[in-house]
Amino acid sequence: MRTFELTYPHSMVLNELPETVSAIGFFDGIHKGHQKVIQTAVNEAKDRGMESAVITFHPHPSVVLKKDVQHVKYITPIREKQEILQKLDVDRLYIIQFNKELAALSPQAFVDHFLKGLHIKHVVAGFDFSYGHKGKGNMQTIEEHANGVFSTTQVDKVVLDGEKISSTKIRSLLKEGRLEEVTNLLGRPLSVSGTVVKGDQRGRTIGYPTANISVNEEALLPKVGVYAVKVLYKHEVYEGMASLGFKPTFTDQLEEPVLEVNIFDYNNDLYGEELRVEWHSFIREEKKFTGVEALVNEIAADENKVRRYFSA
Repeated sequence: MRTFELTYPHSMVLNELPETVSAIGFFDGIHKGHQKVIQTAVNEAKDRGMESAVITFHPHPSVVLKKDVQHVKYITPIREKQEILQKLDVDRLYIIQFNKELAALSPQAFVDHFLKGLHIKHVVAGFDFSYGHKGKGNMQTIEEHANGVFSTTQVDKVVLDGEKISSTKIRSLLKEGRLEEVTNLLGRPLSVSGTVVKGDQRGRTIGYPTANISVNEEALLPKVGVYAVKVLYKHEVYEGMASLGFKPTFTDQLEEPVLEVNIFDYNNDLYGEELRVEWHSFIREEKKFTGVEALVNEIAADENKVRRYFSA
């Protein structure tokens, strides 16, 4: 998959671009609803003998349009989004920078520049996709703006247990630590990548060495607590337990939660290595313990719960 980062106005030359079928949307999470839109585009491209594409945006429009929003955390930051799209057999990824210039474009100007101008011959989008200034363009107006240059497919909402699958729903589930439900909506476990950095090395002294993971600050994490996780490292998968929190037993100085992972039955040095953590199940809330012995007893109980969870 080839990735192109575009700003308005882009400098792509129409005659140098292949005829393409494209899915378009923000696609945070690339959940089952998004997957249906993207897979529809990929299949349509194969039927037409064209390349498939995904057009998406970064950062989230709220960062640009809302003065009180400085940054947004993403279910799938850009890198994770790229990796998932690659697995879905997408040929081209266009990442359009969302800025004030883009937000000011009329719906017709947006279509002319970013759909017609990228040699898109068929557009696939969800029923609620909107575009152009103040989102005035939508799936009811897009054929008029296309003016015969491209055709369209609208994908209706995808529901599970009678409720629309949405990024908003997934975000609320993450706040509650309901990871099994998140997995069901995504069609895969939520994952986050990061580099192992040196921590206070306290885990070694109590019999539970942990990998402290520095995570992309744009990644949306579940609520603070202890979790059953899987760790992907050099094409191997390990089971383990993760603590995401502020370590209240030892300090009250942390402003952001720290991610520490105890990988079961693994003792090698991982400093500087990149790990991917898959979140599988919430085990318990973070607690402040009266001493190290109480903490160790609780960690031992956590380990038993996590091992039982994965062996079930």
